[in-house]
Amino acid sequence: MKIFREITPVKKSDVFVILDSYNVHFDYPIHNHPEYELNLVIGSSGNRIVGDSIEGYAKKDLVLLGPYLYHKWDRTDIRLDGVAPDCRVVTIQFDEHLFDSTLLSKGPFYRIRKLLNRSNRGICFTGTTFDQAQSLITGLTRLQGFESVLVFLQLLELLANSTECRFLASEVFREYALDLDNHRMEIAYQYVVRNFNNPDLKIGEVAEKLHMAESTFSHFFKKNTNKSFTHFLLDLRLGYACKQLLESDDNVGNICLKSGFNNLANFNRLFRKYRRCTPLQYRKQYKMRVDFDWSHQLTPYQFVPEDNGNHPLLKPEDYATKLAHN
Repeated sequence: MKIFREITPVKKSDVFVILDSYNVHFDYPIHNHPEYELNLVIGSSGNRIVGDSIEGYAKKDLVLLGPYLYHKWDRTDIRLDGVAPDCRVVTIQFDEHLFDSTLLSKGPFYRIRKLLNRSNRGICFTGTTFDQAQSLITGLTRLQGFESVLVFLQLLELLANSTECRFLASEVFREYALDLDNHRMEIAYQYVVRNFNNPDLKIGEVAEKLHMAESTFSHFFKKNTNKSFTHFLLDLRLGYACKQLLESDDNVGNICLKSGFNNLANFNRLFRKYRRCTPLQYRKQYKMRVDFDWSHQLTPYQFVPEDNGNHPLLKPEDYATKLAHN
């Protein structure tokens, strides 16, 4: 399955860019880009794809996306005659190496760097965090220069300290170079990541690596991940299977084996239970959002398909996007 690459407007001289759009129809394919992205949606309802996650959203949404994490928003509130409720989408994009500088590697930016390291699974923010972030983001659309940079950092600090958030994509979308404060947990995680496709992997094997009793390790693991070892391993395997369904043309039987399942019937049962569809249905619903008619692209974004063709961009009268470089 093709994942289109968006060419963002971020320049080397930018700290970030902000795109303020009204009445969008989200008429673009599933795509990714090397930049971080924070996307605020106000007033529309529909479905959101982030990695292997497909979820509905209603009236508001705020998601932080890490580099190369594929994503797409859809609207389900557009009538057959094309009429849709007014909505606003504010998108902030910034370079993946922005916080690599000497100044931004200092202690006060630790939580922000940690937030960005965790964003490769996509993070959705809710509650009072959403409300405060919405105020900062909409305020940013009216700012320029150094003041805008200060508010941008304030926004990232707010998100970095929030507990009103959750991951969207499964564990397999996390970088294997995990940012963990607990060294023993990092050893356990790395071992599971390297061996999850072995159908004989058991909790006792991992516990032995840490010289722990199985029951002790079980409590230790759940305390650090908020998941049982069994649930974590299943999430990793299903996430890998989803990734293979999206990124390869391999058949379901081979993907089942590569993902650590040795029984196709059990794989299909668990997939239906946790993804609410069969593996083939899952692949099909993603493919429907990737197949794209370039002659009807309405949004002012540019994507790079495999053939690197140049496609004209059309822009309807009721679509307005303001771009600001900061």
